[in-house]
Amino acid sequence: MIQILSRIAFVAFLALSTQAGAQSSTDELTLTIKDHRFSPTELTVPAGKKFRIVVDNQDATAEEFESKALRVEKVIPGKKKATINLGPLKPGSYAFVGEFHESTAKGTLVAK
Repeated sequence: MIQILSRIAFVAFLALSTQAGAQSSTDELTLTIKDHRFSPTELTVPAGKKFRIVVDNQDATAEEFESKALRVEKVIPGKKKATINLGPLKPGSYAFVGEFHESTAKGTLVAK
């Protein structure tokens, strides 16, 4: 009986370890939009790895996260959040803008 309980505990431990590993295999970064500006203006991500950016639009109006280099466009309504899944990327710099306010909403993603 003790051996069976030990095996069950071991299998449960492996299952939980695998789940935790799967959840942490993708990095998550937060990018805030406030006063039609991105903060931070530069995000650094590991090259060759998938990641996600949670864009938190704190403005009352919508903004579009756009990057031709990353081939992504995503409209984020005012006072809402959106998740953008990206990668893996080659090392380099990738510009992004808020298309509705390009003069102020600018940033760079750096893959190292």
